[in-house]
Amino acid sequence: MKLNPNNTWRLVQERMQREQDPKTRHNLELVLEHMKREAEGDIEGVVATLCDKPLYLAHDVPDDKAMNPSGSKDAIRDFYDMTIVQTGAHQLELNCDRVIADHEAVMTEGVMRMAYPGKTLAAIGIDVDDPDAYYLYETRMSVVWPVDPESGMLRGEETYTGTDGFAGIAERKITAEDIVPLAL
Repeated sequence: MKLNPNNTWRLVQERMQREQDPKTRHNLELVLEHMKREAEGDIEGVVATLCDKPLYLAHDVPDDKAMNPSGSKDAIRDFYDMTIVQTGAHQLELNCDRVIADHEAVMTEGVMRMAYPGKTLAAIGIDVDDPDAYYLYETRMSVVWPVDPESGMLRGEETYTGTDGFAGIAERKITAEDIVPLAL
């Protein structure tokens, strides 16, 4: 199983290239920029795509404040630091098979894959046979990217996941060679 981060924005870019409406095209451009900066681990670049009071909402864990940051760009920076930088799980792919866009939002949907270091999984209590290997988190995910009508920037992300991507992760060991390099 290969993890190809370049698939994350492939359909968004294709949809953007054929979009005739300037406002909808702008919304797709914002999502594309956000996705690419996230793949690079460029948190400041990610935050630059957001309005001043963003909201991230993970509908599968709505009561988990850490997973649902809101109100400031600093809260979003802290979220990315906690979920991507500190965990080492910065290599990800949302293999989109659907992109819907209009004046108010963009919606992307596909299979989310993340390469989690074995050490990180062991630290959160998941038994793995090799702490130096990567393990594949995998779930179906939809992301709604609402756009703030005043600033024209993203209001954040609202995610919907189909299953627990950590279930069975210890059986999905991958190597560094299974992770396709970024091609921005």
